[in-house]
Amino acid sequence: MTTIDPSLRLRPWASLMLFVSAYSPLLIILVIKDLDPAHPYLLPSHPWLSIAVVFVAIGCCIATLSAVRNIGDGLRVEVTKSSNKSGEMFGYTIPYIVAFVRVDFGDWQIIVSLAIFLAMLFVIAYRTQTVFVNPVLALAGYMLIDCTFKRGAIETQALVITRTPLKIGESYTFERLSHYLYVAAR
Repeated sequence: MTTIDPSLRLRPWASLMLFVSAYSPLLIILVIKDLDPAHPYLLPSHPWLSIAVVFVAIGCCIATLSAVRNIGDGLRVEVTKSSNKSGEMFGYTIPYIVAFVRVDFGDWQIIVSLAIFLAMLFVIAYRTQTVFVNPVLALAGYMLIDCTFKRGAIETQALVITRTPLKIGESYTFERLSHYLYVAAR
């Protein structure tokens, strides 16, 4: 039986922050749907919950983008193959269908059901280490690249999150996030 190297598994809180940032556009859409057109200032029908949701969504996005931008060191590697896999970030769009269903922040059963659904998606993303396949990163200009690279004599294939296309034969610095996921340092 093999065990996962604990140094390569993100802490649950960091993974949760990344997960929430991936769904922050959905959360903002749900808050917009909660706006009360009868109110003279177009305020949400459930202001405290809406404010909390917006605060958490924006905070997680800022933290995620800041963390990815501040990666500066790691392994020096030479790219031998690369192909763009950014289309896989669209896998996150399926749960966005929830935005087209009436979600009433005042109906506790709907909120609990949505929380259970998102919790299940989080556990799957955490266990499969796919929390980095994040549409917010794509909106910020990051790509997901399937890459083969050499570090010394060892050749590795992994997914790399980067803002710049990776050129074959060029050297880059990658920070390892999980067994098969890296971020290219700036």
